[in-house]
Amino acid sequence: MNSKGLDYTLLTLVIIGAINWGLIGFFRFDLVAFLFGDMSWLSRIIYAVVGISGLYIISTYGRIRSVDQA
Repeated sequence: MNSKGLDYTLLTLVIIGAINWGLIGFFRFDLVAFLFGDMSWLSRIIYAVVGISGLYIISTYGRIRSVDQA
């Protein structure tokens, strides 16, 4: 998988995480817990992957800046 494909995949996971946080904030509804169980091993993996994706997406800021300067 090239870097662009990885970027889009992880950005999609971060968007899903943001939607989940929006649901929690507005409606007190945790979609991940509803679908996979409250802190089951699968839901914990999903939370961890979304968190790691968010950390990776931070690196896109540096790449955007370098493209703008080119």
